[in-house]
Amino acid sequence: MTVTKFKKTPYTVDVRDLINRPGTMHERHLDIVVPDDLGAGLVAVKAGSILSTELRLEAMHEGILVSIEVYGRALGECGRCLKDIDLPVRVQFAELFGYPQEEAFEFEILDDNVDLESLIRDAVVLALPFQPVCRRDCPGLDSETGQPLAELPELVSDESYDPRWSALAGFTASTDKDMGADIHVSDSREEK
Repeated sequence: MTVTKFKKTPYTVDVRDLINRPGTMHERHLDIVVPDDLGAGLVAVKAGSILSTELRLEAMHEGILVSIEVYGRALGECGRCLKDIDLPVRVQFAELFGYPQEEAFEFEILDDNVDLESLIRDAVVLALPFQPVCRRDCPGLDSETGQPLAELPELVSDESYDPRWSALAGFTASTDKDMGADIHVSDSREEK
């Protein structure tokens, strides 16, 4: 009885029709229902959502070159105002899956299938923003009330200043219009 380490998942693709046929190329569309969240933190591609993939499978002498474009949606919350956000995710990459041989390949063809899970997972997670925002100029939350600043009426300054700056409060900007006037400096040192 032969024990195999191959396990069929939503990320596996049958390549039986390409094996040992260099020069053969197939294009396929694959919709993957994500079994587990991809990403952690403020934003992730949630379990149950669909990743739409466009595959280009090219048979070569060493194995099968897989070129992938992945499209999906990531859900989470804005890192500034905590509003729910929905971000598009698009990644593309290519990887060679080698035939099982004495020479080790990082990715191999197992039981006439290629497993794209680790590649897709890594590419999608790395494409997600570390600090996602709902919009580029998101003002965040009010430090006192915790309300989103974008939803508050016109902000009114309450004139509360840091007391350490009170000594500078009386200073005003210069209104001199003759900024090009010559400045004369006298040197009181005697030359010896």
